Amino acid sequence: MSRVCPVTGKAPLSGNKRSHSLRATPRRWNVNLQPYKVVVDGRVQTVRMSARAYRTLNKSTKQD
Repeated sequence: MSRVCPVTGKAPLSGNKRSHSLRATPRRWNVNLQPYKVVVDGRVQTVRMSARAYRTLNKSTKQD
């Protein structure tokens, strides 16, 4: 499975880990993908989306 959020398109970022002596070692910052059940076209589907996208979707569906 790819580590890309289908809602926001967020993907892993890359950079370097820096030790105390400032040696550079490649590393990645992965997206926080979680499985959520979402209604798509009237049916419930399990989608792996980022936690931030899920929170945003929940905010838009809440009624005050």
